[in-house]
Amino acid sequence: MRFISDTDLNNTVPADTATSPTPIPTQIISNGEFNPLSQSPAQRRVEARIHALAEDLGPRHGLNRRNFLASSAGMAAAFLAMNEVFGPVFGVSHAEAATPGVADERALALANQFIIDCQTHFVRDDYQQDFLLGTAKFAKQHWNPEVTGEYSLTRFKFENYLKEMFLDSDTKVVLLSGTPTDAEDLLFLTNDQIASARDIVNRIAGSRRMLSHGIITPASPGWLDEMDRVIATLKPDSFKGYTIGDPIYQTKMKSYWRMDDEKNVYPFYEKMVKSGITTLCIHKGLMPADYLESWPDMWQYATVWDVGKAAKDWPQINFVIYHSGMRPFLELPDIQLAQFEKSGRIDWVTDLAEIPEKFGVNNVYGELGTCFANTCVTHPKLAAAMMGTLIKGLGADKVIWGTDSVWWGSPQWQIEGLRRLEIPADMQKQHGYAPLGTADGPVKSAIFAGNAARLYGIDPQSTMRAVTQDEFAGVRAEYLAQGGLRSNTRYGYVARA
Repeated sequence: MRFISDTDLNNTVPADTATSPTPIPTQIISNGEFNPLSQSPAQRRVEARIHALAEDLGPRHGLNRRNFLASSAGMAAAFLAMNEVFGPVFGVSHAEAATPGVADERALALANQFIIDCQTHFVRDDYQQDFLLGTAKFAKQHWNPEVTGEYSLTRFKFENYLKEMFLDSDTKVVLLSGTPTDAEDLLFLTNDQIASARDIVNRIAGSRRMLSHGIITPASPGWLDEMDRVIATLKPDSFKGYTIGDPIYQTKMKSYWRMDDEKNVYPFYEKMVKSGITTLCIHKGLMPADYLESWPDMWQYATVWDVGKAAKDWPQINFVIYHSGMRPFLELPDIQLAQFEKSGRIDWVTDLAEIPEKFGVNNVYGELGTCFANTCVTHPKLAAAMMGTLIKGLGADKVIWGTDSVWWGSPQWQIEGLRRLEIPADMQKQHGYAPLGTADGPVKSAIFAGNAARLYGIDPQSTMRAVTQDEFAGVRAEYLAQGGLRSNTRYGYVARA
């Protein structure tokens, strides 16, 4: 009852107990939708170097290793280690890691940066399905009896979600999402629960801290009637669908569909336009490693083959392609990077980036959930290539920030990754990429919030005034004053060593 098979699952371990609490993950983490690669030799070198820097520099800050790694200086040390192993891709100075106060000063200067995370998740309080815990239970039984928390879903639920998103990161506004399923008991959240969470959070905060999705299921009987109800009573901020159908329990029925299905899906687009909700988010990419063999009649529905016609036929709608269509890493990162350097292409991401020119449209967007996280920790030059490809093809005003948290814990390391990432000069020259610029420059500011603000009718200035003075801001200030530190815990699966 998951996207990856039982055999694949038995080759994984829980990320929260099997990974080192480094500021940046040092191996790929999966939420169960795709196969995580084993830790590469380069990633092992990064992890070892981070720990060496922590042992050396932590005492200068009066901190033990764990607290140093949870600090701003520890975050800087992690990016120093990444640069040492992968080359100078991230903007970071040794002084940030070594000199007390330098990293804190930078973090404070960026703390009020406007950031809208357009892909976040948690599970409902009564969620009882254990596929999220399966690896922890297996690990405890078979090779690690010291595993703790294997029977608890608390880390995936609302209270921890609020902590990770609003206390342990600089995120200001979130879009709460969900997934469809062919088995209702596997739903992380129903449409009603997503809307209810949005209303509760915004009421308690006293500001517009949360947006919500309405989940569409075009292969389900009576789905258009359900969408009428959702539009009328729940008033979502946008809609989300999975053209591959149910990503968790997809063997139950053939629930995949096409965005350009004129008979079944276009009537929904008419409802969207009439309702005034004109943003549709679609999950693409993230197929498991054996997709060609296991899903020969389904895998193409995860590609962007149906985006161009739908976008051309419906210019009134903004089509946001989640994960930017990137498929998982079916080869070692070095091999993928070599393929990019040879061909200038990234599977399915380049196809997405070429849609505006091929179809003459300007209403297609690429979202960065999971695809940025995974490229950033496997080989940051892949992240740079992906960003360059998306911006060159779609435009800097068509790239949307999303982290797929709370699966990966606090999104702060991803925020810092984009803040510091720069496309190498030789890559810029060879492929015609523009530089990403500074952490709070026009390109990154647009990606972090400006583009989403435009889609969702958010005024940045008034929203920032509200969220820096609301109840959540007060709680975070008190939390930090009392010494609150990120746990650096990740949730999900990593490959068994």
